[in-house]
Amino acid sequence: MESKEVTIFGATGLTGNSLLDIIIKDNYYHKVNIVTRKAISITHKKIKNHIIDFSNIKSYSKTLRNSQIVFSLIGTTQSKVKRNKELYRKIDFDITYNIALACKENNVDNFSFISSAGANIKSNNFYLNLKGEIEKSILKLNLYSTSIFRPSLLLGKRKEKRYGERIAQIIMPFLSFLIPSTYKPIKSEIVAKSMVNSSKSIKPGCRIYHYEEIIKESN
Repeated sequence: MESKEVTIFGATGLTGNSLLDIIIKDNYYHKVNIVTRKAISITHKKIKNHIIDFSNIKSYSKTLRNSQIVFSLIGTTQSKVKRNKELYRKIDFDITYNIALACKENNVDNFSFISSAGANIKSNNFYLNLKGEIEKSILKLNLYSTSIFRPSLLLGKRKEKRYGERIAQIIMPFLSFLIPSTYKPIKSEIVAKSMVNSSKSIKPGCRIYHYEEIIKESN
């Protein structure tokens, strides 16, 4: 079996860190391109760190030129952008869409990215509406294979402090039995493992993974 080269956007985040850890240990992948704004401290013989200006559309393409698989785990929070919806959109929508455009340009076999449970372009909720818009815009590109992951609250220890989310992480697992499966909280490691496993069985078209599909694919 021929090993693969992959590119990861968002490898320093909660789920991205788990995904990177899995891929480094997996012989299915021989090279990992990590795309960031500034240099990372992680070193490994498989890793090449590409430092780019995310506002420069042309800079995306060269980072994944030889990759068969691309993962995007890009995201931010309202508090990080000080409730600035325009800035939030530039991060969540623009970056993810530009990655997808680069995938199209380079004929990438599979593009996998994290969206959100409840993503819906018709939603009145800004966050869910934006996630739905991202999905719709990317699907219009007709990539060979697209995998969309829609987790709800991600469980895990983040490097940065998110007090509201941390409280929810503590409380929500106890109430999980009351929550519809699509919106159940899920460990970031499970989402990462599911993304890795799905990248090994690429199928043309689009596949959407909700809670139950994510769990199943992670086994």
